[in-house]
Amino acid sequence: MPTDPRKRAFLRIAAASALGATALAGCGRKDEAGAPAAAPVAAPPAAAGPLKAAWIYVGPVGNAGWSFAHDQGRLAVQAAFGDRVATSFVESVPEGADTERVLRDLIGQGHTLIFGTSFGFMEAMVKLAQEHPQVRFEHATGYKTAPNLNVYDSRFYQDTYLAGIIAGHMTQSGTLGYVGSVPIPEVLRNINAFTLGAQSVKPQIRTRVVWINSWYDPPKETEAAQSLINAGADVLLQNTDSPAVIQAADKAGKLAFGWDSDMSAHGGAAHLASCIADWSHYYKKAVQAALDGSWKGGQVTRWGVPEGQNDLIKLSEKIPAEVRAQVEAIKAKMKDGSFDVFTGPVVDVAGKERLAAGQRADDAWMGAIDFFVKGVEGQIPASK
Repeated sequence: MPTDPRKRAFLRIAAASALGATALAGCGRKDEAGAPAAAPVAAPPAAAGPLKAAWIYVGPVGNAGWSFAHDQGRLAVQAAFGDRVATSFVESVPEGADTERVLRDLIGQGHTLIFGTSFGFMEAMVKLAQEHPQVRFEHATGYKTAPNLNVYDSRFYQDTYLAGIIAGHMTQSGTLGYVGSVPIPEVLRNINAFTLGAQSVKPQIRTRVVWINSWYDPPKETEAAQSLINAGADVLLQNTDSPAVIQAADKAGKLAFGWDSDMSAHGGAAHLASCIADWSHYYKKAVQAALDGSWKGGQVTRWGVPEGQNDLIKLSEKIPAEVRAQVEAIKAKMKDGSFDVFTGPVVDVAGKERLAAGQRADDAWMGAIDFFVKGVEGQIPASK
């Protein structure tokens, strides 16, 4: 994956009792499922004094997007537990050797609970978990676990489907645009869910995809958004981390959705709603378990709309009332389990049935998605 152009990172201490630290720089991130979980094992009892918990982020925290959303979760932990915890973070951490170096530095400072918020951090976390059994590790969007390493994830495709319903009603051209980051199952799920949501309103809708092969690259995100607009897309969504796509849509007089966090303040008249992940629920649960001694490794947790981890928020007043009602009705069905986004028949662009009629996809199926559903236009490049 290309390295983030921003080359500086800062370790910031959020609790008064936290110690000073160093930092590193770079880029990275995300997905997928497949490996069996390790047997749950209780972690060692916590040391005296506040629990030292650290987060490592793939990009700058900024004021919107992926890393910002995770940092909001960290701040919620600090607010909830007060002086029982000392939280810190390192932003813009690159994959590979630098990830390992950042983790070693945090462990050396006495952190005993570490959250890694990028798929690309997985191998370093697995390695350090083996070397430091006294440290609890939590990895976002990965699939490898260990006796002291858990995986946690969000079902982004649920709120993405809801956004698709709105897009289906609001498009005038019948062509939607999607700025893709990297071609892994998580991103393909979201593209397909967005398209299926829109097609539930207008079956002939098409979604055009442009890839930038990066999670955070505002200039490339802007360029991709403009190319989609030039190709006729009038409602855009993204799987990238900055507000660049929605800002490009606003400048062009088109419509778009915020991603990962509330982007209503960044999107101007373009903002239809924001697909968000609220990580605070999981972070507070994990920290509470570490504090009371009930934390166990070898766990995989995937939460979504039913658990309040994913949502579609800040719906624009320009969305008709009946469309808002439709979105709320589907959201309610997601919450009570009567509706799943990926329920067959699901057919790919070549006309091949990928999920039989009436069949609900499980996590293994969703973790292996390597296709576009019918109606998506664009190529799926080889994943690096």
